[in-house]
Amino acid sequence: MKILADFSQRVVVHSQTLDWVASPMPGVDRRALDRVGDEVARATSIVRYAPGSEFSPHVHTGGEEFVVLEGVFQDEHGDFPQGSYIRNPPQSKHKPGSQNGCIIFVKLWQFQPQDRTHVRLQTQYMGSVKHAAFKGLAITPLYKDDYEDVSLLHFEAGANMQVSAMGGGELLVLEGEVSEQSDVLVKHSWLRLPINTDLNITAGKQGAKVWLKLGHLTDVDKQIARVQSA
Repeated sequence: MKILADFSQRVVVHSQTLDWVASPMPGVDRRALDRVGDEVARATSIVRYAPGSEFSPHVHTGGEEFVVLEGVFQDEHGDFPQGSYIRNPPQSKHKPGSQNGCIIFVKLWQFQPQDRTHVRLQTQYMGSVKHAAFKGLAITPLYKDDYEDVSLLHFEAGANMQVSAMGGGELLVLEGEVSEQSDVLVKHSWLRLPINTDLNITAGKQGAKVWLKLGHLTDVDKQIARVQSA
């Protein structure tokens, strides 16, 4: 299966306009943003757990990264409410589910194979700092290594940010709206930028909160090869 699998193209998806598609697990539905592979896939998705639904215990051979958008996600490691940011590295395992239901933004098979760093953050309790270069913008760092940089951006109304996305990038709007080129991105809209491009975003009249990831699209072919050999 291939969905928006040409990573040389700029892509915008307004995820809330997509239909939910049932997964193999009853009560768990998905909206695919990009995907290369079948059930084992390099994938970016919005996933909805119905109340009481769960997945069987499994190992994340290629790692899993997600943000809880609504409700409370649960596994044997704890309860993760809206705003939680989780990184389960390659070879980690868990049994995910949700007693009362939840929606998450999730990325699979997009880690460096040697990464073993677990991250479990509840961002609603984290502060932010003023951005050093842009007025009306604050940042909450979430994760950074030699390969990628992940953060939350808090825009005041009309604030603008221009940064290089030489290693590619993507963002998900969590609150408010932003514009980038001729596109207006609203809540849960998703943007993917290819390598060697720039990101120029401006917040709308109510400001915005944005999840941003930079630098991670330089070895997509290797990630896909690892999926195909799994």
